[in-house]
Amino acid sequence: MVILVVATASDPASIGPAAAFLAMPGWSPGPPIPEGMESFTNGNVRLLKHERSIVAEDDLDRRWQEATGEAVSEVIFLSKHTAVSNRPALTVHPIGVPHLREDETPPQGGRPGWAAVPNPRIGPWFRLMQKVAADQGLVPEFEITLEATHHGPLTSTPTMFVEIGTHLYPSLVPYIFCAFFWINSYKLSFIA
Repeated sequence: MVILVVATASDPASIGPAAAFLAMPGWSPGPPIPEGMESFTNGNVRLLKHERSIVAEDDLDRRWQEATGEAVSEVIFLSKHTAVSNRPALTVHPIGVPHLREDETPPQGGRPGWAAVPNPRIGPWFRLMQKVAADQGLVPEFEITLEATHHGPLTSTPTMFVEIGTHLYPSLVPYIFCAFFWINSYKLSFIA
């Protein structure tokens, strides 16, 4: 089984961490995906890059398995966090819109009344985000939050979003996410 990490080129807070991630040793081109996506492999991790909105990528786990024959154990989406406060933030959250009624239209993907199985790594990632942010002096400027679920896409496997929200992200994103991934010391265990 493989871990799917998903980034979109239309979001600097998504593609920046993906680029930093791919600059680490061990990556090679992955299998061709017929949907206009690039894929990369490193151990049991698959990184997908594409041009579309992440919240519109329904059933990406199922589509990956159909295209490659590889079953997906979990999905991690890299994304930009936006908030009315404009306060810089690092967040992690499950996905879905269980609070919407069937007659309501989800504004950012998903299906009314539905939520994905939460990725069991949400807690460890949240604690690591808190530690890295404190160690790097990002607190109190940055809010480190475990958000409620509030958007799609649809998935069948445990899923989470890891997000950064700041006007400073062009310089901070690669640094912050490299610290989060600590790939070499975790041997791509993705912070178990």
